[in-house]
Amino acid sequence: MTADLTALTEPTGFLDHDHPVVAGFVGRALAGLGEGATDIDRAVRLYYAVRDGIHYDVYNADLSRAGLTASAVIGRGRGFCMHKSIVYAAAVRAAGIPSRITYADVRNHLASPRLRDLVGGDVFFHSLTTVHLDGRWVRATPVFNKLLCRLYGMAPLEFDGRADSLHHPFNGDGIQHMEFLRFHGDFDDVPYDLVISTMRSKHPKFLSGTSTTPAGSLVAEAAPGPSRPAAGPGH
Repeated sequence: MTADLTALTEPTGFLDHDHPVVAGFVGRALAGLGEGATDIDRAVRLYYAVRDGIHYDVYNADLSRAGLTASAVIGRGRGFCMHKSIVYAAAVRAAGIPSRITYADVRNHLASPRLRDLVGGDVFFHSLTTVHLDGRWVRATPVFNKLLCRLYGMAPLEFDGRADSLHHPFNGDGIQHMEFLRFHGDFDDVPYDLVISTMRSKHPKFLSGTSTTPAGSLVAEAAPGPSRPAAGPGH
C-alpha cells in the first residue's frame, strides 16, 4: 500500500507538477504555512487556491491532450470541472499527498438554458478529485469559484480535508441543485480517450467534432438582461 500511495504522488503527463508553472502555483498557494502544517492544512490551502484562483467556465475550454495538462490549465487561468480537478490532483501531489481523478454523472451542473441545450439535457459528465488524507480517501470538488456561486445563488462549496466535499445539493433558495447519479471510478491519471469518447457520446453538440468547447460565458448567461431572466441552476 505504501508503494502504491507513493506512486500516486508522482507527476504524470497530465498531472505535471514537475512543470515550473505548477510548482510556482503550489509555492504561492502554500506560502506562509508554518513548519507544523499538516497534509490536511496543505490540501485545504490548495483546494481554495484552485477553487478561486482558476476561473470556472465551460465555454472556450481546451479539451486537447495538451490543454488538459495542469500546467496548461494554470497558464490559461480557467476551465471547468475536468480542468480544475486535474490542477488540484497535480497540486496536492506536489505537496506529497496522493491523489486520483474521479468521474461521475451528475444532474444539473450550473446549467443555463443555452448550456442545457448544448449538453442535451441536465445530466453532465463531471470530474472531481480524490485525495488521501489522515489514512483515508476523501473526495474534493474545488470547481465553482465564489463569483460564479454568487451569480447563480449558491454558497461556495467548502472543504476541511476530513469530510467529502462533493456538490451543492441545494441552492440559496433551498431548491435542489446537483445530484450524483453514477460514479465511473477513480483513476491514477486522466484516461483521456475514455473522457473524450464519453464526452462525445453524452454531449455531441457540446464538442461538435472539435477539442474545444463552444464560445460563450457562464457569467454573462447568469446576468439578467432586458429580455432574459437570470439563468439559475434549479430544476
